[in-house]
Amino acid sequence: MAQYFSVHPTHPQARLIARAVDIVRSGGIIAYPTDTCYAFGCHTGDKDAMDRLRRLRGFDDRRHLTLMCRDLSEIGTYARVDNVRYRLLKHLTPGSFTFILEATREVPRRLLHAKRKTIGLRVPDHPVAQALLAELGEPMLSATAILEGETLAANDAEEIRDRLEHQVDLVIDSGSCGVEPSTILDLTEDQPRVQRLGKGDPRAAGVEA
Repeated sequence: MAQYFSVHPTHPQARLIARAVDIVRSGGIIAYPTDTCYAFGCHTGDKDAMDRLRRLRGFDDRRHLTLMCRDLSEIGTYARVDNVRYRLLKHLTPGSFTFILEATREVPRRLLHAKRKTIGLRVPDHPVAQALLAELGEPMLSATAILEGETLAANDAEEIRDRLEHQVDLVIDSGSCGVEPSTILDLTEDQPRVQRLGKGDPRAAGVEA
């Protein structure tokens, strides 16, 4: 049965953040708040946890999972970023965007899109998500928390626990954080392309929706 932590949305309790990260490091899946909506997360290096996360969302290897990163420097470790893309990322992070970028050779193949060898990355602008990533010390593999049969992302931590109490290991309740997922920008071509329109305004990237 999933554990349930009530974490302050702007001043997260350090002891609860540390316990949550212990669960991630031990192979657990957590539901946690971001600046767009709730997300599911697990340890990037744990293949079994990744497979559970894919099953939870119904994703095959042609659907991107997202590496939630603390900051722009972490993105540069996992993706090829030239000067033009760097300036754009600097302008849009932290924020409500996920970026599809060409992965570096250091990224394990199992984290990549099966056909394109690309990876999704994001820097969330939420104190709890940032506290988790800081405590973890590395990106967290994540996916939008959309429950089976729903079209909008989950926004109620108690509902997540009630419906997924045997599929996730921890639910972090920090109150409502919205139902719109992030806007996905494909940055693999010369011009950014909107792959999914969400909370982030693509005009901030010079792209019309």
